[in-house]
Amino acid sequence: MNLTGIKGVIFDLDGTLVESSLNFTQMRADVGCPQNEDILTFVDALSCADTKANAHRAILQHELDDAQNAKWLPIGKAMVEKAQAHKLPMAIVTRNCRQATAIKVANNGIPIDYVLTREDAPAKPDPTALLMVANTWQLQPEDCLYVGDFIYDQQAAENAGMKWFLV
Repeated sequence: MNLTGIKGVIFDLDGTLVESSLNFTQMRADVGCPQNEDILTFVDALSCADTKANAHRAILQHELDDAQNAKWLPIGKAMVEKAQAHKLPMAIVTRNCRQATAIKVANNGIPIDYVLTREDAPAKPDPTALLMVANTWQLQPEDCLYVGDFIYDQQAAENAGMKWFLV
């Protein structure tokens, strides 16, 4: 992770800072989502309110179960410590729900207070959350680095005009 010219670092959570054992195949099956579709987009498009509410509950339960056991990834901890050593502001942008994210951050003592979840902004690869962070820090997007582990992270960073690093 090269921090030359970087004035702020934003991290993804699952698979970047902490391990995740979310079984997306099972989650999709539980809500009737085809395996090749994005689960959040699929659920948002459901027309029946009851079906949508049940799907959101199923996803939440998977996330909360996963949150209880999520531990720091050594690479994630090292990257946070490197950003701290450079005295850079840090944030987390995740597709996770607020409740599961709070559990993961608290249980692992992750020293990042600025956290945006899918309740705060459209889910990645939409760049809104990343741009919200840059705006709050009063930084240009190109001065920020987004660190993630999935194609949505790269796409979100590119859509926001930010540098990116995949772990």
